Amino acid sequence: MQFIDQAEVEVEAGKGGDGIVAFRREKYVPAGGPSGGNGGKGGSVFLVATENLQTLLDFKYHHRFKAEDGGRGGPNNRTGANGSDRTIQVPCGTVVYDTETEEILGDLVEPGQTLCVAKGGKGGLGNQHFLSNSNRAPEYALPGLEGEKRLLRLELKLLASVGIIGLPNAGKSTLISAISAARPKIADYPFTTLEPNLGVVRKPDGDGCVFADIPGLIEGAHLGVGLGHDFLRHIERTRLLLHLIDATADDPVANYETIEQELQAYGRGLPQRPQILALNKMDAVGDDRDVEAIASKLQDISQVPVFQISAVSHIGLESMLQEIWRMLEERE
Repeated sequence: MQFIDQAEVEVEAGKGGDGIVAFRREKYVPAGGPSGGNGGKGGSVFLVATENLQTLLDFKYHHRFKAEDGGRGGPNNRTGANGSDRTIQVPCGTVVYDTETEEILGDLVEPGQTLCVAKGGKGGLGNQHFLSNSNRAPEYALPGLEGEKRLLRLELKLLASVGIIGLPNAGKSTLISAISAARPKIADYPFTTLEPNLGVVRKPDGDGCVFADIPGLIEGAHLGVGLGHDFLRHIERTRLLLHLIDATADDPVANYETIEQELQAYGRGLPQRPQILALNKMDAVGDDRDVEAIASKLQDISQVPVFQISAVSHIGLESMLQEIWRMLEERE
């Protein structure tokens, strides 16, 4: 499945139906008055959040949506039919922007949450509406109003409790495959992961917790360097960050500081997000490396728990997960 997390769509509500000019023409009513009905209301366009979609892929091929126009008024004071509304399903976690004004129109998080993005036009008034003592036979009616048109930008921000972050090749994809049923593409080169991966990890109480493997960030990501903003925004909704650090890297502490600087520069609440650290690839660390000293230094700098794990050998994963469950429970 191709992961698409941004899309532009054009929405257009239906035009209101026109009012009409008509007069009563009944056999035994010699002075029949005006009887032109009003036009029906144009249909509106709604976005509705659903759990059945995980990406915005559908909008890559279909990006223009129009609601039905209202019906024209009829004789004998008959009002035209209202146009049918157009409902568009989007994944939970979709933020909706007006492209022209950059205004946030809505943030669809809960399943079934609905947002009207284009209102249908009002129906025009028929000539019966203009009957008065001074005008007993009005010969004019009003046209229906145009429906709203908008160009929207949709951005999907993943809904995950835990976001796994770190430099490329820190082992994020390997970790999520080790603790969940997710099977992301894994290879021994940077930027193997070009799209976020979601995995559901079972908690001790039997409930599931969603982990998101956020593709590797690099220095300058907050400026859009590398994958930059494409994936930093996915961390915004997470309740806890799991910062994965390659214990075999030349300078694990510097790698940690690089990512932390990017979170600080990006802002939006990420620097204050609860976090734990995990030194990964412990199975591959040489005897000449003092891992305890590295872990101690990281803990002094970060003031958060530091775990020593191996996603490949499943070393230390259980104790790390127990701490994650504890921290999440504290914030419920």
